Amino acid sequence: MVLPTAPAPTDKAPLMTITIHGIKACDTMKKARAWLDAHGIAHAFHDYKTQGIDRASLTRWADAVGWDVLLNRSGTTFRKLPDADKADLDQDKAIALMLAQPSMIKRPVLTIDGALIVGFKADVYAARFH
Repeated sequence: MVLPTAPAPTDKAPLMTITIHGIKACDTMKKARAWLDAHGIAHAFHDYKTQGIDRASLTRWADAVGWDVLLNRSGTTFRKLPDADKADLDQDKAIALMLAQPSMIKRPVLTIDGALIVGFKADVYAARFH
């Protein structure tokens, strides 16, 4: 009779589920993905311009970091909106805008086992992964 053996102890960190959400052509996305690749951090990529994004994800993200952090007000898509669309923003209105125009979502959104990092700063990524 052969008994199963316990796995050998390892000093490797447990595997994390990491997804970077954004738009493929975005320069900031390119920098963030290059940083992850250069540091050997495996990740999935979700292009919400081609694959879409759902209300539940945006609501979860907005609840975690604030809709005002998630909404990219500096991009041309937001700036080109009529003033009426930009007035009296709240979470529901911001999420509706981001659903209609995913390029209004700040990039990248990095999800790590449910935690979020919005935007890319190398020092923030380094602190999270090292």
